[in-house]
Amino acid sequence: MPAQYSKPIRLLFWASLLISYIMAMLPQDVAPNIADLSDKTLHFLAFAVLMLLLILSYRIIGWKGALWLLGYAIFIELSQACTPTRCADTLDVVADVIGMGIGLLFYTGYKRLEAFFADS
Repeated sequence: MPAQYSKPIRLLFWASLLISYIMAMLPQDVAPNIADLSDKTLHFLAFAVLMLLLILSYRIIGWKGALWLLGYAIFIELSQACTPTRCADTLDVVADVIGMGIGLLFYTGYKRLEAFFADS
């Protein structure tokens, strides 16, 4: 089995998914300020990483993974809408989708590098 489908990579994906949900549900005043990055930037980065890890963890076609993560993004926003300390924002989902696209691009680049070094 290739290293990209190994248990440690899957564990990293699920840990990242759990941590991203916990961070999304923390009250605004308790949530850590990460390097003065905007909320949309954090969404973008989180979903780029989640998309890359999802594809590396499971043999899943990019668009199916994107649909799965889109459902997760919507779930986060619905969860936030149900809490008194957070609010839902559709622009967060837009940032998530852009992050997913970048994650797919990173995976494409990874596969090209892998093929290049395999041919060398």
